[in-house]
Amino acid sequence: LVSDLTGFLRYQTEQAWAWEHQALTRARFCAGHQDIGRAFEDARIRILRMARDRGTLLEEILAMRHKMHEGHPNPTGLFDLKHDCGGMVDIEFMVQALVLGHAHVHASLTDNLGNIALLRRSAQLGLIPEGLAEQTADAYRHLWQHQHRIRLSGASSARVPAGLMASERQAVESLWSVVFADAPATTRSLAQIRQRTG
Repeated sequence: LVSDLTGFLRYQTEQAWAWEHQALTRARFCAGHQDIGRAFEDARIRILRMARDRGTLLEEILAMRHKMHEGHPNPTGLFDLKHDCGGMVDIEFMVQALVLGHAHVHASLTDNLGNIALLRRSAQLGLIPEGLAEQTADAYRHLWQHQHRIRLSGASSARVPAGLMASERQAVESLWSVVFADAPATTRSLAQIRQRTG
């Protein structure tokens, strides 16, 4: 898919869903003319800094997270380091929710620094508790390291005994309850959300 910058901006500001903006929190210019790279980065920051209705944003992010859970079922008694509740994807979604929910006030959240640095920055800005941010950053590092080792061994998924990462999961789930405290009590599916707004 190729779009000119004007069309990209128009789509992102008028039609894109929260999950598309979640992807922009991690987007990087990687090749091409530097002028285009600078223009893309300016557009990315502008989009990330748009003010959003907090309840709507959190509901859309939760609906996408639910959809991802459905797409990566885990029928085992093991803990999937990436996809299960308390895993890496939950951390990534929390960081994206913090960026999209607060970048209109805190421009430094648009810096493409990675999840650990953005958790720490969110704590420095007073958006999340510092202790939980550090615990979750450590959890992300441990989960990533274990996943990397398991994947290098040729395993098709990165799953470990449920108790092995209990403290990491607890940290992630505790921070999740803070980040999504203002989310609606009942989350509609993405299809239901689209019906109402589309």
